[in-house]
Amino acid sequence: MKKRTMNQDWITTARTLSEALPYMQRYSGAIVVVKFGGNAMGDADAMAEFARDIVLMRQVGVNPVVVHGGGPMINDLLGRLGIESKFVRGKRVTDQATVEVVEMVLTGLVNKRIVQAIMDEGGRAVGLSGKDDDLMVCEADDPELGFVGRPIEMNVQVLRDLFAAGIIPVVAPVATGMDPLETFNVNGDTAAGAIAGALKADRLLLLTDVSGVKDTSGEVVTAMTPDDVRRMTADGTIAGGMIPKTETALKAIEQGVRAVVILDGRVSNACLLELFTDHGAGSLIRRPSPAPTPE
Repeated sequence: MKKRTMNQDWITTARTLSEALPYMQRYSGAIVVVKFGGNAMGDADAMAEFARDIVLMRQVGVNPVVVHGGGPMINDLLGRLGIESKFVRGKRVTDQATVEVVEMVLTGLVNKRIVQAIMDEGGRAVGLSGKDDDLMVCEADDPELGFVGRPIEMNVQVLRDLFAAGIIPVVAPVATGMDPLETFNVNGDTAAGAIAGALKADRLLLLTDVSGVKDTSGEVVTAMTPDDVRRMTADGTIAGGMIPKTETALKAIEQGVRAVVILDGRVSNACLLELFTDHGAGSLIRRPSPAPTPE
């Protein structure tokens, strides 16, 4: 007769799964847009863990969309090709030669790595860019920066079609312009926010290399309203690289996204912690709940 001693880790795992059930029910059928970038993209183990989390989300009924960046890979290829980068007010000028490299790296190397990682974990994924089916149409954000785009038109039916087929879309932030054969490089956070807004997503998760929005004492603020964000930006508490992320969050909420979370993508299973546990992860930004109507 075979005997098995109950291991405390197994009991804990079963309890965790049981406690996650209400959250799985809550997000079944929901659209969650995930901006993936940072250090995790260059680490094979972190990439595999991220892909496993995305596959699990799809398995329990969530409709995830992955939008990715790829700055370090772009910089590496530009250097190897001897293409010099120029900057205006600290921002890279994307000329014709640079935007061609951006498109090659983002829609080719990076996009297909993420698709392959998801497939390796048992999911179904299709890689596309903002050019496919005119998903994202842009105009120049600043003429001095060249082919850096600002989304002006979104056509997200292709993403809904992929959801219906049980497929996870993986989107490279490269877009078409209004002129024939025009190509724009789009900031990854900006692209993710525009896609989430067009889909009226339940959640936009912005994975970063920091733990979230911090207050003046250095503590992460776990829940914020748009007014809190504006106040903290005005008094300088939100500064530097966090400003464009919170601006993306505010715009996405204005366009109909229920909530945006800025969270640390270096934390194991960060997306699952945020969606399926009481603990959550990072800083959640959403409109305050309306006051109850008097009877």
